[in-house]
Amino acid sequence: MSVVERKQRIEADHPQLSIQRQCNLIGLPRSSYYRESHAGQESTENLEIMRLIDEEYTEHPFYGSRQMRNYLRRKGYNINRKRVQRLMRKMGLQSVAPKPSTSKSHPEHKVYPYLLRGIDVSYANHVWCSDLTYIRLTGGFVYLTAVMDWHSRYVLSWEISVFMDSDFCVSALERALRCHGTPDIFNTDQGSQYTSSDFTGTLKDHDIKISMDGKGRAMDNIFIERLWRSVKYEEIYLKEYRSVDELRKALKKYFHFYNYHRPHQSFDGQTPAEVYFGQQEMRLAA
Repeated sequence: MSVVERKQRIEADHPQLSIQRQCNLIGLPRSSYYRESHAGQESTENLEIMRLIDEEYTEHPFYGSRQMRNYLRRKGYNINRKRVQRLMRKMGLQSVAPKPSTSKSHPEHKVYPYLLRGIDVSYANHVWCSDLTYIRLTGGFVYLTAVMDWHSRYVLSWEISVFMDSDFCVSALERALRCHGTPDIFNTDQGSQYTSSDFTGTLKDHDIKISMDGKGRAMDNIFIERLWRSVKYEEIYLKEYRSVDELRKALKKYFHFYNYHRPHQSFDGQTPAEVYFGQQEMRLAA
């Protein structure tokens, strides 16, 4: 069976089998499935609208579908709210303004309480956090997830996927654990990627306390939201990426710059790496 034929057998929305598991069963490397040819299957106009939505949402994250529709109409697009809602869902975007039922968690997945209220996160590996965001390409789009140390803002790991599923989130988590040990607490939103048994199970296997943002409280994970803003304004919006591979190389370079060369105002000009590894050395020496 050819690679193309095996790709066609993958069901992205299979109710029981993850994409990773389906790839294993039919002998298809996961990387072969996640090729740039699958990166975003939308019309040229929709991709342009998604680009505008992404830029406006990054600037005004309190915009919901109604305000985004009005913004696009002022830009000259004859667009209805239903279409805006579909595209924003596909991009994983929702207004940060509190309102009922904003969570996109799976109805059968357990949601954990928010553990960070009132806590002084004052050392590295006390709290890690994770989130995902939409990234545009010239002819499509992908999703980016990252795992970040809450205190130092050091980016511990990151992954790209053409699907907004739990597999690449778990992969980023496992890489962070392999390279940097374990945190006391791990915080995410209530998205289905993070409430999945694969993700929460990995945290439980490492005896990590699970914390999740409250409904309608996207700013509970404020530091990684700020990371996305930095990534987009300092890298993504300045360039056009023709392929997933080109984007991956650019992000690898950017995250190295962010971790090791970008001074952080909150740390009196120190970089995230200086704060993260400096505290690790002090704790080992104590």
